[in-house]
Formats: sequence, C-alpha cells, structure tokens
Amino acid sequence: MPQDPRFDGPGPDAQWQAALAEGQFVIQHCDTCGAAQFPPAVTCRACHGAMLRMVPASGKATVYSATTVRNREGAHNVSIIEMAEGPRMMASVEGDPEAVRIGQAVTVRVEGGQSPMVVFSPADAA
Repeated sequence: MPQDPRFDGPGPDAQWQAALAEGQFVIQHCDTCGAAQFPPAVTCRACHGAMLRMVPASGKATVYSATTVRNREGAHNVSIIEMAEGPRMMASVEGDPEAVRIGQAVTVRVEGGQSPMVVFSPADAA
C-alpha cells in the first residue's frame, strides 16, 4: 500500500519544536480552509484536511485567561493566550503575576536552544 507523501518526514510536533529551537514562533495553517491551529496536528481541526504547513505567527496576542500560582518558591503566572491568528495556548506572561489581566495585549518571545520555551511579555513593556 503506497504511503501519502504528505505524512513523510518529521511529524507536526517535531516541526514545531525544530522551529522553536531556531527561535521561530510558528503555527499551522490549513491550505484547504485557511484555518490557523495550535497545537500542531496531522489534520486540520476545522475541515479535517491534511494540507497543513507551518507559518510564522505575528507574535501578537491577548490574555484570554490568567491565574497566579503560589508555592514555596514564590508566585508565577499561568495564562491561556489567544494569538492574533485565533489559536490559544497555555504559557506564562513575564513580570508581576498579579498584574496580568484578561484582555491584556502581549507579545511572544521564544527562548530557543536545547529546551525551547515560549514566553509572553506585556505589549506595553516590549
């Protein structure tokens, strides 16, 4: 049985991790319906098509939901971030965890390297 060449090579998560390691923030774009999605997947969540590619994201986003987590080491922020392109992801917003507000504009920064990480900063601090 022949394999579909669209599924050859590294999977979508490996592609996303490789882009992060190079300091790039990308999301998936469906060439069939135009939807943007995160996290990366083999098929489009909107139309179930398989014509997906990684595209650079604008890096602009808004805090959709936020909470402050407190432990012995101190407090830190955990937020759901809605990217300008539509998808949402869980991440931290830098700065005072108590100052993060729903609807707040944020921008992305990728800390690349061996263990890449996506961090957001308040847009007015960028």
